[in-house]
Amino acid sequence: MKSNGGFTLIELILVTVIIGILAGMVVVNYGGRVRDTQIRAAKGDISRFGTAVDLYALDNNDTYPKSLNDLMGGKRNYVREISNDPWGNPYVYKPPTDILKADYSIISAGPDGIPGNEDDVTSTSPLP
Repeated sequence: MKSNGGFTLIELILVTVIIGILAGMVVVNYGGRVRDTQIRAAKGDISRFGTAVDLYALDNNDTYPKSLNDLMGGKRNYVREISNDPWGNPYVYKPPTDILKADYSIISAGPDGIPGNEDDVTSTSPLP
C-alpha cells in the first residue's frame, strides 16, 4: 500500500488552533504593555507640568497659575506646549484654593476618559 504524503484535516485544524492561541497571547501581552507605557507617559507629563507650575510660582511671588495655559507666555515659557494625555484627553489642572493649605492637582482621566474613577493618573503637590 502506498501512503499519502499530505496532512489530514484534524492536523490542519490542530495547527490552526495552536497558532490562534499563540496569537491571542501575543495580543494580550502587547495590549498590557501599551497601557503601561501610556500610564508612564501620563505620569511623565504630569511631573513635567508640576515642575513648570512650581517654577511659575517661584517666579511670580508664590502665585500659582490659574490654568496650565498660563505656563506659556508671560515672563517666560515654562512648557513648550500643553499636550493632551496619551488617550487624547486634556489634562485637568486644579489650582490651590486655600492660601493656608495651598496644593494643586494635575489629573489625567486615564484610559477610559472618565474623570474621578480608579484609572485616573493624578498628582497632588503641596506647597514647598
